Amino acid sequence: MRDTAVALTAAGIDNARFEARLLLAQASRLTVEQLVARGTDAAPAAIVEAVRVLTARRVQREPMAYIVGEREFWGLPFKVTPAVLVPRPDSETVIEAVLSLMPDRDRAWRILDLGVGSGCLLLTLLHEYPKARGVGLEASPQAMAVAEENARALGVDDRTALVAGDWRLPGWIDALGGPFDLVVSNPPYIESAAVERLMPEVAKFEPRLALDGGADGLAAYREIASAGPKLVTAGGFLVVEGGEGQVSEISALFSAAGLAPRPPWKDLGGIERVVAAGN
Repeated sequence: MRDTAVALTAAGIDNARFEARLLLAQASRLTVEQLVARGTDAAPAAIVEAVRVLTARRVQREPMAYIVGEREFWGLPFKVTPAVLVPRPDSETVIEAVLSLMPDRDRAWRILDLGVGSGCLLLTLLHEYPKARGVGLEASPQAMAVAEENARALGVDDRTALVAGDWRLPGWIDALGGPFDLVVSNPPYIESAAVERLMPEVAKFEPRLALDGGADGLAAYREIASAGPKLVTAGGFLVVEGGEGQVSEISALFSAAGLAPRPPWKDLGGIERVVAAGN
Protein backbone atom coordinates (compact mmCIF):
# COMPACT_ATOMS: atom_id res chain seq x y z
CA MET A 1 0.00 0.00 0.00
CA ARG A 2 2.84 2.37 0.84
CA ASP A 3 4.60 1.77 -2.49
CA THR A 4 1.34 2.25 -4.36
CA ALA A 5 0.61 5.49 -2.55
CA VAL A 6 4.08 6.80 -3.40
CA ALA A 7 3.53 6.02 -7.10
CA LEU A 8 0.13 7.73 -7.08
CA THR A 9 1.49 10.79 -5.31
CA ALA A 10 4.28 11.08 -7.89
CA ALA A 11 1.62 11.05 -10.61
CA GLY A 12 -0.10 14.04 -9.00
CA ILE A 13 -3.10 12.13 -7.69
CA ASP A 14 -4.83 13.44 -4.58
CA ASN A 15 -5.87 11.17 -1.70
CA ALA A 16 -3.14 8.76 -2.73
CA ARG A 17 -3.27 6.56 0.36
CA PHE A 18 -7.05 6.23 0.12
CA GLU A 19 -6.80 5.27 -3.55
CA ALA A 20 -3.93 2.88 -2.81
CA ARG A 21 -6.16 1.07 -0.35
CA LEU A 22 -8.92 0.81 -2.99
CA LEU A 23 -6.48 -0.60 -5.55
CA LEU A 24 -5.13 -3.13 -3.07
CA ALA A 25 -8.67 -4.17 -2.14
CA GLN A 26 -9.47 -4.66 -5.82
CA ALA A 27 -6.31 -6.67 -6.45
CA SER A 28 -6.71 -8.88 -3.38
CA ARG A 29 -10.52 -9.23 -3.52
CA LEU A 30 -10.56 -8.29 0.15
CA THR A 31 -12.67 -5.61 1.82
CA VAL A 32 -10.97 -2.56 3.27
CA GLU A 33 -11.74 -3.93 6.74
CA GLN A 34 -10.05 -7.23 5.89
CA LEU A 35 -7.02 -5.35 4.59
CA VAL A 36 -6.71 -3.44 7.85
CA ALA A 37 -6.98 -6.67 9.84
CA ARG A 38 -4.27 -8.32 7.72
CA GLY A 39 -2.09 -5.26 7.31
CA THR A 40 1.04 -6.88 8.72
CA ASP A 41 0.79 -10.01 6.54
CA ALA A 42 3.12 -10.45 3.59
CA ALA A 43 1.31 -9.88 0.31
CA PRO A 44 1.26 -12.93 -2.01
CA ALA A 45 3.22 -12.46 -5.23
CA ALA A 46 0.09 -12.69 -7.39
CA ILE A 47 -1.50 -9.81 -5.49
CA VAL A 48 1.67 -7.74 -5.70
CA GLU A 49 1.65 -8.15 -9.49
CA ALA A 50 -2.06 -7.45 -9.74
CA VAL A 51 -1.83 -4.22 -7.77
CA ARG A 52 1.13 -3.10 -9.90
CA VAL A 53 -0.97 -3.55 -13.04
CA LEU A 54 -3.85 -1.60 -11.53
CA THR A 55 -1.51 1.12 -10.27
CA ALA A 56 -0.01 1.52 -13.74
CA ARG A 57 -3.51 2.19 -15.08
CA ARG A 58 -4.27 4.75 -12.39
CA VAL A 59 -0.92 6.51 -12.88
CA GLN A 60 -2.00 7.06 -16.49
CA ARG A 61 -4.99 8.88 -14.90
CA GLU A 62 -7.59 6.29 -15.85
CA PRO A 63 -10.58 6.96 -13.58
CA MET A 64 -10.72 4.78 -10.48
CA ALA A 65 -14.32 3.86 -11.28
CA TYR A 66 -13.24 2.26 -14.57
CA ILE A 67 -10.48 0.33 -12.82
CA VAL A 68 -12.74 -1.11 -10.13
CA GLY A 69 -15.70 -1.30 -12.53
CA GLU A 70 -18.25 0.30 -10.22
CA ARG A 71 -19.35 3.60 -8.71
CA GLU A 72 -21.95 4.27 -6.04
CA PHE A 73 -24.73 6.73 -6.83
CA TRP A 74 -27.53 7.65 -4.42
CA GLY A 75 -26.39 4.73 -2.26
CA LEU A 76 -26.81 2.24 -5.11
CA PRO A 77 -24.02 0.33 -6.93
CA PHE A 78 -23.66 1.01 -10.66
CA LYS A 79 -21.43 -0.87 -13.04
CA VAL A 80 -19.36 1.55 -15.12
CA THR A 81 -17.11 1.05 -18.14
CA PRO A 82 -15.33 3.50 -20.46
CA ALA A 83 -18.55 3.51 -22.54
CA VAL A 84 -20.34 5.66 -19.95
CA LEU A 85 -19.70 8.74 -17.88
CA VAL A 86 -18.68 8.05 -14.31
CA PRO A 87 -21.69 8.92 -12.09
CA ARG A 88 -20.93 12.00 -10.01
CA PRO A 89 -22.31 13.35 -6.72
CA ASP A 90 -23.32 16.56 -8.56
CA SER A 91 -25.85 14.54 -10.55
CA GLU A 92 -27.58 13.41 -7.36
CA THR A 93 -28.98 16.95 -7.32
CA VAL A 94 -31.25 15.85 -10.18
CA ILE A 95 -32.70 13.12 -7.93
CA GLU A 96 -33.18 15.61 -5.07
CA ALA A 97 -35.01 18.02 -7.39
CA VAL A 98 -37.32 15.32 -8.76
CA LEU A 99 -38.22 13.98 -5.31
CA SER A 100 -39.14 17.47 -4.16
CA LEU A 101 -41.23 18.17 -7.28
CA MET A 102 -42.95 14.77 -7.31
CA PRO A 103 -43.38 13.69 -3.68
CA ASP A 104 -45.93 10.94 -4.35
CA ARG A 105 -43.82 7.75 -4.32
CA ASP A 106 -46.81 5.52 -5.05
CA ARG A 107 -47.86 7.03 -8.39
CA ALA A 108 -47.25 5.07 -11.57
CA TRP A 109 -45.21 7.88 -13.13
CA ARG A 110 -43.89 7.63 -16.68
CA ILE A 111 -40.26 8.74 -16.79
CA LEU A 112 -37.93 9.42 -19.73
CA ASP A 113 -34.15 9.78 -19.48
CA LEU A 114 -32.46 11.41 -22.47
CA GLY A 115 -28.94 9.99 -22.76
CA VAL A 116 -29.27 7.21 -20.23
CA GLY A 117 -25.56 6.25 -20.01
CA SER A 118 -24.99 3.97 -17.01
CA GLY A 119 -28.64 4.46 -16.06
CA CYS A 120 -27.82 6.21 -12.80
CA LEU A 121 -30.60 8.80 -13.14
CA LEU A 122 -33.39 6.65 -14.60
CA LEU A 123 -32.73 3.53 -12.54
CA THR A 124 -32.36 5.46 -9.30
CA LEU A 125 -35.71 7.13 -9.94
CA LEU A 126 -37.34 3.77 -10.67
CA HIS A 127 -35.88 2.52 -7.39
CA GLU A 128 -37.38 5.52 -5.57
CA TYR A 129 -40.75 5.24 -7.36
CA PRO A 130 -41.56 1.52 -7.23
CA LYS A 131 -44.66 1.81 -9.45
CA ALA A 132 -43.06 4.03 -12.10
CA ARG A 133 -42.00 2.87 -15.54
CA GLY A 134 -39.09 4.33 -17.45
CA VAL A 135 -37.72 4.79 -20.96
CA GLY A 136 -34.07 5.55 -21.61
CA LEU A 137 -32.82 7.01 -24.91
CA GLU A 138 -29.19 6.19 -25.73
CA ALA A 139 -27.07 6.66 -28.84
CA SER A 140 -24.25 4.28 -27.83
CA PRO A 141 -24.89 0.52 -28.00
CA GLN A 142 -22.06 -0.06 -25.53
CA ALA A 143 -23.58 2.36 -23.02
CA MET A 144 -27.01 0.78 -23.50
CA ALA A 145 -25.53 -2.63 -22.60
CA VAL A 146 -24.17 -1.19 -19.34
CA ALA A 147 -27.56 0.35 -18.50
CA GLU A 148 -29.30 -2.97 -19.22
CA GLU A 149 -26.96 -4.78 -16.85
CA ASN A 150 -27.49 -2.19 -14.13
CA ALA A 151 -31.26 -2.40 -14.54
CA ARG A 152 -31.12 -6.15 -13.98
CA ALA A 153 -28.79 -5.84 -11.01
CA LEU A 154 -31.08 -3.29 -9.33
CA GLY A 155 -34.20 -5.32 -10.04
CA VAL A 156 -35.96 -2.68 -12.16
CA ASP A 157 -35.43 -4.20 -15.61
CA ASP A 158 -39.10 -5.19 -15.84
CA ARG A 159 -40.03 -1.50 -15.63
CA THR A 160 -37.27 -0.23 -17.93
CA ALA A 161 -37.29 0.12 -21.72
CA LEU A 162 -34.10 1.26 -23.45
CA VAL A 163 -34.41 2.81 -26.90
CA ALA A 164 -31.59 3.36 -29.39
CA GLY A 165 -31.65 6.93 -30.65
CA ASP A 166 -29.72 10.15 -31.05
CA TRP A 167 -31.24 13.58 -30.46
CA ARG A 168 -28.87 15.02 -33.06
CA LEU A 169 -30.78 13.16 -35.78
CA PRO A 170 -34.25 13.95 -37.16
CA GLY A 171 -37.20 12.00 -35.83
CA TRP A 172 -35.58 10.94 -32.57
CA ILE A 173 -38.78 11.60 -30.62
CA ASP A 174 -40.88 9.19 -32.68
CA ALA A 175 -39.80 5.94 -31.00
CA LEU A 176 -40.21 7.13 -27.41
CA GLY A 177 -43.95 6.72 -26.98
CA GLY A 178 -44.49 9.90 -24.97
CA PRO A 179 -45.60 12.08 -23.42
CA PHE A 180 -44.10 11.54 -19.96
CA ASP A 181 -44.78 12.83 -16.47
CA LEU A 182 -41.05 13.45 -16.06
CA VAL A 183 -38.15 13.92 -18.47
CA VAL A 184 -34.64 13.98 -16.99
CA SER A 185 -31.26 14.40 -18.62
CA ASN A 186 -27.60 14.96 -17.89
CA PRO A 187 -26.68 15.92 -21.46
CA PRO A 188 -23.22 16.84 -22.78
CA TYR A 189 -22.54 20.44 -21.74
CA ILE A 190 -18.81 21.07 -22.18
CA GLU A 191 -17.86 23.51 -24.92
CA SER A 192 -16.15 21.60 -27.75
CA ALA A 193 -12.94 23.62 -27.50
CA ALA A 194 -12.72 23.02 -23.74
CA VAL A 195 -12.99 19.22 -23.71
CA GLU A 196 -9.25 18.67 -24.20
CA ARG A 197 -8.50 21.04 -21.31
CA LEU A 198 -10.46 19.00 -18.78
CA MET A 199 -8.65 16.96 -16.15
CA PRO A 200 -6.94 13.91 -17.72
CA GLU A 201 -9.35 11.42 -16.15
CA VAL A 202 -12.16 13.07 -18.11
CA ALA A 203 -10.50 14.28 -21.31
CA LYS A 204 -8.52 11.09 -21.98
CA PHE A 205 -10.93 8.42 -20.83
CA GLU A 206 -14.59 9.42 -20.60
CA PRO A 207 -16.73 9.19 -23.78
CA ARG A 208 -16.59 12.39 -25.79
CA LEU A 209 -20.16 11.82 -27.00
CA ALA A 210 -21.31 12.37 -23.41
CA LEU A 211 -19.10 15.44 -22.87
CA ASP A 212 -19.10 17.60 -26.02
CA GLY A 213 -21.99 20.05 -25.93
CA GLY A 214 -21.10 21.89 -29.11
CA ALA A 215 -19.49 25.28 -29.64
CA ASP A 216 -21.19 26.93 -26.66
CA GLY A 217 -22.02 23.80 -24.64
CA LEU A 218 -25.77 24.27 -25.11
CA ALA A 219 -26.51 22.26 -28.28
CA ALA A 220 -28.28 19.44 -26.45
CA TYR A 221 -30.38 21.84 -24.38
CA ARG A 222 -31.73 23.47 -27.55
CA GLU A 223 -32.91 20.07 -28.78
CA ILE A 224 -34.37 19.17 -25.39
CA ALA A 225 -36.13 22.53 -25.06
CA SER A 226 -37.61 22.24 -28.55
CA ALA A 227 -38.93 18.75 -27.82
CA GLY A 228 -39.96 19.46 -24.24
CA PRO A 229 -43.57 20.58 -24.83
CA LYS A 230 -44.21 17.41 -26.85
CA LEU A 231 -42.43 15.07 -24.45
CA VAL A 232 -43.79 16.33 -21.12
CA THR A 233 -47.44 15.95 -20.10
CA ALA A 234 -49.43 18.93 -18.86
CA GLY A 235 -48.44 19.30 -15.23
CA GLY A 236 -45.26 17.31 -15.79
CA PHE A 237 -41.63 18.32 -15.41
CA LEU A 238 -38.41 18.52 -17.37
CA VAL A 239 -35.35 18.31 -15.10
CA VAL A 240 -31.78 18.66 -16.42
CA GLU A 241 -28.28 18.99 -15.08
CA GLY A 242 -26.15 21.86 -16.38
CA GLY A 243 -22.59 23.06 -16.17
CA GLU A 244 -21.36 25.81 -13.91
CA GLY A 245 -22.68 29.17 -15.11
CA GLN A 246 -25.12 27.68 -17.64
CA VAL A 247 -28.39 27.50 -15.70
CA SER A 248 -29.63 30.98 -16.65
CA GLU A 249 -29.11 30.26 -20.35
CA ILE A 250 -30.79 26.85 -20.03
CA SER A 251 -33.74 28.45 -18.22
CA ALA A 252 -34.03 31.03 -21.01
CA LEU A 253 -34.11 28.26 -23.64
CA PHE A 254 -36.88 26.48 -21.74
CA SER A 255 -38.87 29.69 -21.32
CA ALA A 256 -38.61 30.44 -25.04
CA ALA A 257 -40.02 26.96 -25.75
CA GLY A 258 -43.08 27.68 -23.61
CA LEU A 259 -41.94 25.82 -20.49
CA ALA A 260 -41.96 27.37 -17.01
CA PRO A 261 -38.55 27.13 -15.26
CA ARG A 262 -38.29 26.89 -11.49
CA PRO A 263 -35.49 28.43 -9.39
CA PRO A 264 -32.37 26.29 -9.90
CA TRP A 265 -31.15 23.67 -7.43
CA LYS A 266 -27.59 23.92 -6.09
CA ASP A 267 -25.20 20.99 -5.73
CA LEU A 268 -23.19 20.20 -2.60
CA GLY A 269 -20.57 22.72 -3.66
CA GLY A 270 -23.15 25.51 -3.79
CA ILE A 271 -23.09 25.68 -7.61
CA GLU A 272 -26.40 26.12 -9.42
CA ARG A 273 -26.57 22.74 -11.08
CA VAL A 274 -30.13 21.67 -11.95
CA VAL A 275 -32.89 23.39 -13.92
CA ALA A 276 -36.47 22.15 -13.67
CA ALA A 277 -39.30 23.41 -15.83
CA GLY A 278 -43.00 22.62 -15.79
CA ASN A 279 -45.17 22.12 -18.83
